[in-house]
Amino acid sequence: MAKKYAGKVDFLLVYIREAHPTDQWQVPRNIEEKVLLESAKTQAMKNDHATACVRSLGIAFPAVVDNMENTTETAYTPWPSRLYLVSKQGKIIYKSAPGPVGFKPPDLAAAIEKGLSLQP
Repeated sequence: MAKKYAGKVDFLLVYIREAHPTDQWQVPRNIEEKVLLESAKTQAMKNDHATACVRSLGIAFPAVVDNMENTTETAYTPWPSRLYLVSKQGKIIYKSAPGPVGFKPPDLAAAIEKGLSLQP
């Protein structure tokens, strides 16, 4: 999708925190896939977790990392996995339901198409 809308929409992954850290709520799938990360204790550790996430998922667009105070997480409630479409003016145009069930890229694509058709 990022390739399809290149030059029209800027995609950004915002890493907020590890969803299932080993020192909290570990899930069997993480054990099977060897995604075994403890909760970040420092910003550097959180940055490392984000880097591992981007590599593992093959993310091909920019990623940023929330701060240790979780400012972005608090403002956007993106947990678990959510998709957002934000206008250039900072208005939320589309917000998916929580993932993984609500993580529906086709719905985001439809919102993008609608938003692009409304642009002058």
